[in-house]
Amino acid sequence: MLNTQRLVLRPWRASDATSLHEYASDPRVGPIAGWPVHTSEAQSLEIIQTVFSNPEVYAVTRRQDDIAIGLVGLLIGQDSHFDIAQDEAEIAYWIGVPFWGQGLIPEAVRELMRHAFVDLELGALWCGYFAGNEQSFRAQAKCGFKHHHTKASTLNPYMNDYRSEHISYISKQEWLMLQQPN
Repeated sequence: MLNTQRLVLRPWRASDATSLHEYASDPRVGPIAGWPVHTSEAQSLEIIQTVFSNPEVYAVTRRQDDIAIGLVGLLIGQDSHFDIAQDEAEIAYWIGVPFWGQGLIPEAVRELMRHAFVDLELGALWCGYFAGNEQSFRAQAKCGFKHHHTKASTLNPYMNDYRSEHISYISKQEWLMLQQPN
């Protein structure tokens, strides 16, 4: 488990299927992140048991109620959707619509970055967002990620469509510089 001022990042549980379905069934969440809307609690449970079972994938929960409201995760090396080194990871994240605009994802991502660089000793982190998902871009920028390159018209197999994806990057050295007091 990882902790921030307002959040607990913990492994997903089967009991999270109800809240996962509640937030992932909203068409404003998955499609802009590149995955289809959840259509049933059973589907959400299956995703918890398969996709979210990776040891570095966390449910984002608020300290006061332990209800899963989103996800942050590290896809390390070959598990990434990007062609990256084994000591690098892609950060994935999303949060339910009622929690947009509260700074919760940047808070969770910052803690995941600390975990990646300090605990796991990774050398760099990558993030992607699809064209049009400006709130995702802003979350990455708040965490120190810089645009690296854009992949135009790439097949997204989860939605079976073609999209342009903007890829951001931060090295451990760049992250360490951001941690120093001004």
